[in-house]
Amino acid sequence: MKTLKYLVLSIISCLVVVGCGDKKEKKKEGFTYENTTNSTKEVVNSPNDVVLTSNDAMQFNKREIKVRSGSKVKLTFKHLGKMDKNIMGHNFVLLKSGVDLVAFGNKAATARDSGYIPDDGEAVIAHTKLIGGGETTVIEFEAPEKGTYDFLCSFPGHFAIMKGKFIVE
Repeated sequence: MKTLKYLVLSIISCLVVVGCGDKKEKKKEGFTYENTTNSTKEVVNSPNDVVLTSNDAMQFNKREIKVRSGSKVKLTFKHLGKMDKNIMGHNFVLLKSGVDLVAFGNKAATARDSGYIPDDGEAVIAHTKLIGGGETTVIEFEAPEKGTYDFLCSFPGHFAIMKGKFIVE
């Protein structure tokens, strides 16, 4: 009986060794196994590179955005929904310090021809264009001085839900 155990154990061990032998793995076309990372190049994600998304449920994915002062901000704004911009359009509007968000939102609602951005421009630091489902837009602007600012979507009625704080440290 003991001999039978050792024989079975030996056969299984041999099968495992043969199964794990030196087989050449087939490479998929267009895929490489080599390490293509160049050690001399460092990928640095700037804290001022911001990705903000919105959806058909009138939501931003962030209620707070933090950036560093004294440098350029790159904001990538994506609409993850499916609805057209005339029905469920979204934008990102960064207001200057002290601007009344509700008053601005109400004024913006009447500015359809300018993408719901009032023409005076006195209240806005930066803004994206109005985008619809599946669209993306990118803007770059200088970070304002240290402080806390309001951001919102100025499409009519959205500012009540789609708003947040833009914090410059």
